[in-house]
Amino acid sequence: MDYEKKGSTSFSKGLLQSEELYEYVLETCVYPREPEPLKELRDITATHPRAVMATAPDAGQHIAMLLKLINAKRTIEVGVFTGYSLLLTALTIPEDGKIIAVDMNREAYEIGLPVIRRAGVENKIDFIESEALPVLDDLLANPGNENSFDFAFIDADKINYWKYHERLMKLLKVGGIVVYDNTLWGGSVVMSEECTPEVMKESRQRTLEFNKLLAADPRVEISLAPLGDGITICRRMH
Repeated sequence: MDYEKKGSTSFSKGLLQSEELYEYVLETCVYPREPEPLKELRDITATHPRAVMATAPDAGQHIAMLLKLINAKRTIEVGVFTGYSLLLTALTIPEDGKIIAVDMNREAYEIGLPVIRRAGVENKIDFIESEALPVLDDLLANPGNENSFDFAFIDADKINYWKYHERLMKLLKVGGIVVYDNTLWGGSVVMSEECTPEVMKESRQRTLEFNKLLAADPRVEISLAPLGDGITICRRMH
């Protein structure tokens, strides 16, 4: 989830060269096709003090296309916040699809829950209020869960990204996709240590380490897309 900053605007979610260019992308390609429940939840989330943590709508649109391309049915989400990406996934997967959604803060999830209910997709969601590693380990304790998930979206604590990745490489099917959010961390990955704001330094270092590990992982094909705050798409190869 994105670093906090005061007075955040939609541009805080984009890494393009100008706010105008980012707004052009949103207004031309994203907002006209955004389902009404997602727009409603985005508007509600915009009033939250930590609204910058929400999934960027352009990244969300890309995730929806990935879900459709692989016909995803069984998915995992780590880091829910108010539920924009969760609702997006629930709207996209089939009626009998299921999402295991994990977050330590149910209060934020309940902000979006009325919208999720009105959209008629709450039945697809298994929300678990917990740290994610124990949940992933519990899933792996059942051999039937190995190689059974089609897709995962990770938007949580950077310190555990690699630990999530190791577990997801067992839970995802070969050909399954995991998307990691915030892999450019506000552009700080190319800042010097001295120029990086103090609040971003620890996660910047974690992100640099994670990106290096992913680039060297022979189990996945990867693509780092400069959408939102940077999303890295990994396809499990074996």
